[in-house]
Amino acid sequence: MDYMCFRALCCKGPPPPRPEYDIICIGLTGSGKTSLLTQLCNESHENIVPTTGFSIKAIPFQSAIMNVKELGGATNIRKYWSRYYQGSQGVIFVLDSASSEDDLETARNELHSALQHPQLCTLPFLILANHQDKPAARSVQEIKKYFELEPLARGKRWILQPTSLDNMEAVKDSFSMLINVLDEREPEPIQM
Repeated sequence: MDYMCFRALCCKGPPPPRPEYDIICIGLTGSGKTSLLTQLCNESHENIVPTTGFSIKAIPFQSAIMNVKELGGATNIRKYWSRYYQGSQGVIFVLDSASSEDDLETARNELHSALQHPQLCTLPFLILANHQDKPAARSVQEIKKYFELEPLARGKRWILQPTSLDNMEAVKDSFSMLINVLDEREPEPIQM
C-alpha cells in the first residue's frame, strides 16, 4: 500500500501534451499582425517590417500551443490568401481601428470575404481591433457596427476584442478566448 501511495505522489510522469492548433492570421498591411505576434513570442520588436508572403510562429500558452501562419496583407499578396487556408482550425483577423476610411472599407471587405470562404466559414474567428492606443481609434462598438458583424456572422463563432501593443495582457486574454472556443469544438467525424 505504501508503494502505491508513493508512486501516486512522486511518479506522475510528464504532464499531458498541450493541444496544438493551426491558426491563420490575416489583415491589411500595417494592421499590426507581425508586431502583436512578435510581442507574444517575446521576440525583439525592433526593425519589424511588413510580412511579404507568410511567416509561421509557434506561440505557447499554458493550455495550448498555437501555430500561427501570418499572411502578408499587401494588395498583391491578399489575392493568394486562400491558398494558405487549408488545414486551419481558427482565424485571427487583425484590423487597424485607427486607419483611414478607405483602409477600413478594404479591411471590412476582406473580413467579409474570409467569413464567407468555404474553408473558413465554419471556423472560429478572433477579430482584433488593434491600435486602440491611437487617438483616432474606433471603439469596438463602432467596429462591430461598421463591419456589420451581427448580421454577417450570425451563427458563426467570433470574438471581437480591442488590442494594442501597450496592453499585451489583453492580447493574451484574447488568444486565450480563442483557445477556449477551439477546445469546445467537437472533433470532426472521420470519413472512411
